[in-house]
Amino acid sequence: MATLQWQFTASLDGYMAGPGGDMSWLTPYLGPNPVIDEVIQQTRALLVGNRTFRGDDPHRNTPQEGQPYGGGWVGPQFVLTHNPPAHPWPEVTFVTDLFSGVAAAKAAAADGTVGVLGAEVGRQCLEAGVLDEILVSFAPVLLGDGLRILKVAGGTNVKLERIAQVEAPCATTLRLRVLR
Repeated sequence: MATLQWQFTASLDGYMAGPGGDMSWLTPYLGPNPVIDEVIQQTRALLVGNRTFRGDDPHRNTPQEGQPYGGGWVGPQFVLTHNPPAHPWPEVTFVTDLFSGVAAAKAAAADGTVGVLGAEVGRQCLEAGVLDEILVSFAPVLLGDGLRILKVAGGTNVKLERIAQVEAPCATTLRLRVLR
């Protein structure tokens, strides 16, 4: 069965994107990371939030713009949205509810990993109890404002178990199991 893994890079103060969804802050930290290379190989499908799918890209104005992991990954994507586009996109399926998106992505991933991309879809997966792991790379930068990793009114207490921690030149990566 596929593993549902929320995958993202964050600043040390807990932001996934800068103000207004700006992702340009991430560009200097996209350097070599053996953990990310391995994750890309194990990821067989993506469950992506609509804002992430249509949002700012740290690869803007490069040949890798608009491609998952800067073109390092190719495969089926399932985009969670309330407003699917009228025209199809290659390798992209638009889904309107979380559970059908999770089921479709897991079926496509078989026994591999489903990469969950986006703050809102990650939060929804956590709240629904379907998230298995979190893979976060902390970049050595403070943003001070932007899109938080997790924002839950009234707070929450999600227990995590560290599976691995790897230091790379551009980031410290943690792989965490979500305890239920």
